[in-house]
Amino acid sequence: MVSDGELLARVLAGDVGGFEELVRKYQSRLFNTIFHVLGNVHDAEELTQEAFLKAWSHLAEFRQASSFYTWLYRIAMNLVATRRRLRRGNAPLEIFGEQTGSTVTDHRNNPSGFLESEEICQQVREALGKLPPAYREILVLREIEGLDYRAIAEVLGIPVNTVRSRLFRARMELRDRVAPFLPKEV
Repeated sequence: MVSDGELLARVLAGDVGGFEELVRKYQSRLFNTIFHVLGNVHDAEELTQEAFLKAWSHLAEFRQASSFYTWLYRIAMNLVATRRRLRRGNAPLEIFGEQTGSTVTDHRNNPSGFLESEEICQQVREALGKLPPAYREILVLREIEGLDYRAIAEVLGIPVNTVRSRLFRARMELRDRVAPFLPKEV
């Protein structure tokens, strides 16, 4: 497998195919991240494409101090912030699990468990969609993207301790929002 650095070197030498490989490598991941932050498939598709176009046009400015995906993610999140400012509000998160590749529990032998689990998932989706954008974004980076604290700090341009505290507050707020809908333990 060719590294991002090698692909970038090829692109800067004039090989467009190198950039196409980067797009193939990161397109789904970036789309999923934007989708989970905005909650709208159309916006996620549009901003994913726009992020790659912006990355292409500014590739010569990329200093490779961070990974290509981190740089691309920053471009995408700036586009997301601009979209939010233009729309003046938070779009509710409509769908959560479909695009993540998450494992789905098999409820064939327990249909009531399936309905219960679907109901809980819907409540979590709605609660996540109601979180402030900064909390939603940090939860997506940690829980869906699986980034560690240092990578999140790099992506968001904030100190690691801020990541820890913001993630803690985001989890607490999400927990408080979904607690009334979770089954009570006996």
